[in-house]
Amino acid sequence: MDSTTTDRFDTSRFEASRNRLTSLAYRLLGSAADAEDAVQTAFLRWQDADRQRIEVPEAWLTKVVTNLCLDRLRSAQARRERTVGAWLPEPLLDGDPMLGPAETFEQRESVSLAVLLLMERLSPLERAVYLLREAFSYSHAEIAGMLDVTESASQQHFHRARRRIAAARRRGEADPASARRIVEEFLDAASSGRTERLVALLTDDATAVSDGAGLTESLMRFDTPERIAAIARAGLKPSAAKRRLAGGTPAVHYALVNGDPALLFVLGDQVVGAVAFEITGGKIAAVRGIAAPARLGRITEAWRQHEPEPPLIARW
Repeated sequence: MDSTTTDRFDTSRFEASRNRLTSLAYRLLGSAADAEDAVQTAFLRWQDADRQRIEVPEAWLTKVVTNLCLDRLRSAQARRERTVGAWLPEPLLDGDPMLGPAETFEQRESVSLAVLLLMERLSPLERAVYLLREAFSYSHAEIAGMLDVTESASQQHFHRARRRIAAARRRGEADPASARRIVEEFLDAASSGRTERLVALLTDDATAVSDGAGLTESLMRFDTPERIAAIARAGLKPSAAKRRLAGGTPAVHYALVNGDPALLFVLGDQVVGAVAFEITGGKIAAVRGIAAPARLGRITEAWRQHEPEPPLIARW
């Protein structure tokens, strides 16, 4: 096999792993753009490596991507971004290959917005161990080799991470039909200004967070049903001022974002806002609003290739 054929064969081996690697990087970083950058850097290292000496390419590539992401999480820039209170994960549309494996509840949960946010409470190493084990089913022996820790340390990091996430996580998957009905009721109540109905749809300990369309330096947080209802009514009730801010009159579509029921505000073929809902016990436990343009690039690309259902509201 000549060098050109070898390079082509090895490139094909890398491409066969690309979606899995990108899914891992996204779970670690919460950013589609950063995940793609990490995987592209891994590809360059793969090209430069003595590939004949790499016994298990999948493990080698996973180790490289994981450590590139850990370097990013530990960087001063990332620490600043995540500690100033202005960080939210980048939302992904259902079916995006970056969402990765979704056969088990644990795999689906690991890419939900709720768990991506909870993982911010973990150290970078805990985060990596948790994801490699929970979402990608690597053994602790394999993880130890990837992260240059002992097998015992990998087990300890995993149990600590799972315990911390479980303590804060409201587990359970809502019935899809019920989840959609609740979200549609929420939209109807908010857009018509029925505050009492909004409060009734929320759990007593519901929370909400919004990035303020990127216009504020920190996230806006609300932690009582009454405050959430008030801000939802103010934010989702149509007005001329909101249309000017959006650049026109968007349509409102129901969608799944990171596995959660969501409302997408779409202007032409551009997603200009996403509101994702976490539903527990037939009520809304969390609302997450994302409208900063920097966080909506990939979901817009996916939407343009998507065959949507008719909108819930054609002209908001």
